[in-house]
Amino acid sequence: MLRFALRRCGWTLVQLAALSVIVFLLTDLLPGDAATVDFNEQAGLGQVAQLREQMGLDRPLAERFADWAHGLLTGDLGTSLVGGGPVGEVLSSSVPVTAALAAVTVVLLVPLAVALGLLTGLRAGSRADRVVSAVTLALTSVPDFVLALLLVGVFSLRLGWLPSTWIGADGVWWRRPELFVLPVAVLLARTVCVLSRQIRAGTVIALHSGYTVQARRLGVPPARLVLRHVLPNAAVPGIQELARTGDQLLGGVLVVEAVFAVPGTATALVAAVQNRDVPTVQALTLALAAVACLLNLAADLVGQRLAPRTEVLR
Repeated sequence: MLRFALRRCGWTLVQLAALSVIVFLLTDLLPGDAATVDFNEQAGLGQVAQLREQMGLDRPLAERFADWAHGLLTGDLGTSLVGGGPVGEVLSSSVPVTAALAAVTVVLLVPLAVALGLLTGLRAGSRADRVVSAVTLALTSVPDFVLALLLVGVFSLRLGWLPSTWIGADGVWWRRPELFVLPVAVLLARTVCVLSRQIRAGTVIALHSGYTVQARRLGVPPARLVLRHVLPNAAVPGIQELARTGDQLLGGVLVVEAVFAVPGTATALVAAVQNRDVPTVQALTLALAAVACLLNLAADLVGQRLAPRTEVLR
């Protein structure tokens, strides 16, 4: 287990290093820069060149990457080219909102998906299984932004039960839980369906495995059979899917924040891209990529702990 964990941690560090290079190169390919955005079309080339020099945008690519990488290692994410403040302040103001949305979603996602997956897996082929499968398939096929607009139209505009946006909630969003209802519902719709299907498939396989059949022959009570033998093995593919769901959740959060005007990471990232604020774009993009890598690392470690034989399959 320790060797497996060290190997996976090493690969994660390699992935993060490679991602830092890719993120820097891709952001450098963005058309224009902060200097050209600050001036209008009538500005002279001399003014733009002078501003680019002041911002350090005229330096060679390798030199700028070396400074940026050194800043990452020392915890300095750089200075915003637009606001002039530290990029860390942008992250500290936007990341908590996105993290709160994701945390609430995950807290509700895991028990709902496990309960739904076990229910349909233990009763595979029943009417309940067919109904749940049809509903989950239908929800999975609906794009996040379409579902968000439908929920806003029904619960905000028609019924007036819930707020349609987060506009005006800056600084007090944690005191208004009703703001989370529609965004979290959109984020849960697809993720619960996908994760529960994986747990259902794992449950069906575990129920027909040799160790489960033998335990049933030995008279193990049904509740203990499910909790001690079926659920841990059925959870392994579910945990792997949870990591991939986490990646999808990051993308879903970006869509949800755009639809509901949530002042989170997506809003800050879109504004930074529009203003060609490269240091902010780099920091936010790398932060999202790092979260995805760490989620996959955690899923591998937990899956290995629950079912050590998965290491042999690798």
